[in-house]
Amino acid sequence: MYHDKHQIISHYEKSIVFVESLANITEEQWRTPLEPGKWTVAEVIGHLTPWDEFVVNQRLPFLFTEEGLPKGPDVEEMNANAAKNSRAQSKEETIANFINQRQQLIEALYQIADEQWRQPFTIGASELILHSYFANLVDHDLHHFSQVRKYLRM
Repeated sequence: MYHDKHQIISHYEKSIVFVESLANITEEQWRTPLEPGKWTVAEVIGHLTPWDEFVVNQRLPFLFTEEGLPKGPDVEEMNANAAKNSRAQSKEETIANFINQRQQLIEALYQIADEQWRQPFTIGASELILHSYFANLVDHDLHHFSQVRKYLRM
């Protein structure tokens, strides 16, 4: 397997293990803001799920076709809706939804041929390769996981 592909998939597999470990935190830890005015652990984890779904359904199928990419969602609106949904769901439901969608993303990544990881594509005015696209998404995960770890002192 192409090294960059393996690196991205490995991160996503480890992210599932990390989020599974959050099942052991208290409901208070799950629902308390990481800092004043910030999201809770529930909202942080819950907002990742719709973005994984977006990538699986609205990006990957179109990246290497002649079709243009579907317009991306309004970031603030999508994050606000995800946070709202996470507040309404149980911890178990939010974790299960994350794991299910993340597994779908991993499966989709396994289906991408190694040579496509080096093939350029365009999003808006930016030309990217798949690894750089996913490296940005991985950095986003790591930023949020770091916030959660710091809050939980993990």
